[in-house]
Amino acid sequence: MNILKHKNIYFIISAIVILAGVVAYIAFGGLNFGLDFKGGTEIRMNIGAEFNNDDIATIVKEKAEVSSPVIQKSGNTEVSIKTEEIDTAKRDSIVEALKEKYGLDDSALLEATNVSASASTKLLTDALRAILLSVLCMLIYITIRFDFKSGLAAILGLAHNVLIMIAIYAIFRMQINSTFVAAILTIVGYSINNTIVIFDKIRENRKQSRKVPFEEVSNAALNQTFRRTVFASITTLLTITMLYIMGIDSIREFSLPIIIGVLVGSYSSVCIATPLWVVLNDKLKKRA
Repeated sequence: MNILKHKNIYFIISAIVILAGVVAYIAFGGLNFGLDFKGGTEIRMNIGAEFNNDDIATIVKEKAEVSSPVIQKSGNTEVSIKTEEIDTAKRDSIVEALKEKYGLDDSALLEATNVSASASTKLLTDALRAILLSVLCMLIYITIRFDFKSGLAAILGLAHNVLIMIAIYAIFRMQINSTFVAAILTIVGYSINNTIVIFDKIRENRKQSRKVPFEEVSNAALNQTFRRTVFASITTLLTITMLYIMGIDSIREFSLPIIIGVLVGSYSSVCIATPLWVVLNDKLKKRA
């Protein structure tokens, strides 16, 4: 099949999604950052038995007068409650209400603290530095192994993946927290692996067919690696999806962006990074 024949359509689809993300970002006044980035209050308690998140959320909303508390299970009996920053009186009111509802004593309270947003700012800064450093190292490596055009195409593909993920989170108002940053770093490494496999096949085909047009060589490589790319992605998705379905809330927070990232990364390797290498190769060749 001629995958590269429709490369302009792939570019347009990605551009539309990113543009929709920009519109959503402007319309909603920014991204939906969680307490890890905004700061707030966290209460951890051992309920001592199975509990319903909605019951606890109702108590928190009533006692703290907040609209959207984050309730997370930790194991079967522990709960983590995160809200926008509240005063000590409201915090104590939540604790007392939960103790009364579930018949708990003072030892049930594990932790009650205010979460500082400054720590999360440092986390975000460090994560951006790590991404930039890894991208630079990848660019150097791919340029040495292949050429600069392929390196640039691969890095643009990574940038595409990150922008698409942020756009999806902006459009659907999904909450961004520290696990999202960890997922981004994971996906950067995962998606570049698929791209390198395809690029390596292109290089191999190029050596064997020097007189064949570069786009034809690249399209042949895409077809030869397509099944490998699809099966590798499906295998990863099955594992991560099971973690999302069966895992606790904190595991779900991490696995959801991984699921999105694997889908976007697989699409990007085939439909964005490789076509970009073809376009860059043709453009620079004409200039030369």
